[in-house]
Amino acid sequence: MKFRNVAPALAAMALVSAPVAAEAAGADMSRAEAPVERSSSLAAQQNTLVFFAGIAAVIAAVIFLAADDDDDAVSV
Repeated sequence: MKFRNVAPALAAMALVSAPVAAEAAGADMSRAEAPVERSSSLAAQQNTLVFFAGIAAVIAAVIFLAADDDDDAVSV
C-alpha cells in the first residue's frame, strides 16, 4: 500500500474515534456552576436604558422628518 492511501484513512479513523474515546474517558467532566454571592440588577437597568434610548430615537426621527416641510414648487 502506498502512503498516499494510508494517510487519509488514518486521519479519518482518528476523527471518528476521538469523540468516542473522549466520552468514554471523561465520565465526570461536567462544568460546575460558580457560586453567586449577590446578584446585580445591572442587566435590568441596561435594558430599561436601551428601551428609553430607542423611544427617544424614534421621537427625534419623527420630529426631524416632520420639520422638513420645505415643499418648493418645481416647474417643468
